[in-house]
Amino acid sequence: MAQQETIGFIGLGIMGKPMALNLVKAGFSVVVHNRTPEVMDELVGAGAKAAHSACEVAEQSDIIITMLPDSPQVEEVALGEGGVIEGIRQGALFIDMSSISPNTARKVQQELSAKGADALDAPVSGGQVGAEGATLSIMVGGSEEAFNRARPVFEAVGKNIVYIGGPGAGQVTKIANQIVVGLTIQAVSEALTLAKKSGVDVGKVREALLGGFAQSRILDLHGQRILDGNFKPGFRTKLHRKDLRLALETGREAGVPLFATGIAANIMDAMIAQGDGDLDHSGMAKFYAEMSGLE
Repeated sequence: MAQQETIGFIGLGIMGKPMALNLVKAGFSVVVHNRTPEVMDELVGAGAKAAHSACEVAEQSDIIITMLPDSPQVEEVALGEGGVIEGIRQGALFIDMSSISPNTARKVQQELSAKGADALDAPVSGGQVGAEGATLSIMVGGSEEAFNRARPVFEAVGKNIVYIGGPGAGQVTKIANQIVVGLTIQAVSEALTLAKKSGVDVGKVREALLGGFAQSRILDLHGQRILDGNFKPGFRTKLHRKDLRLALETGREAGVPLFATGIAANIMDAMIAQGDGDLDHSGMAKFYAEMSGLE
């Protein structure tokens, strides 16, 4: 694939906006659309072109990317009235980089295929930091031919790019990722809260754990967030809760019990009920501190 292909990008939120900016910086011709139009101003200033609808993006683009909150939004933008399906060109490629249901990913792929287009599900991990630094991990489902075509696009926004398998495989992988991330944040939150409540220097506990078998990127990055009490969202709790809903639904469909995932989901439900759904998911430590009488 040559970089002369025009890239459409729909959804300029915490993740989508820096990803689209990185595509512009990489030299791609980019057409953008967002439900809130003013968000497009920075992209236009950087060299992108604004479109008024998802259909208009598709009409002008060879490759269309969506980065949206959940399955219903992706289905509406891709397949609904005024959506991508109404403007997509034969031979175009649709890439959804949101975290959605594997079943929705397969439905989108099937319906766009009937229009002569191809589709990939390519959810990402790495949060806002990864989106801004173009270091996202990208897990891809769909045809291998489409994956090879999309690789230069992926390389402009990510580093660890893995082709998993057929349609929906990327979303299954992202669900697995979100289980590991959610449960690790829960474990780090419990461990550091226990240390603090026991009167031990939490910073030194983290330092010690980072040198042993408990070491993890979450203990490193989110552990520091917890020490600093900085829960400004890089990835909002309510969005991670959505991902765990997808995990639990997929677990039920596959006949796999996800006991620990259910506990993490319940904790996030409590956080949302308390008004903390917009905190970073590392804000789980704040919940544990409050439950422990530390705040």
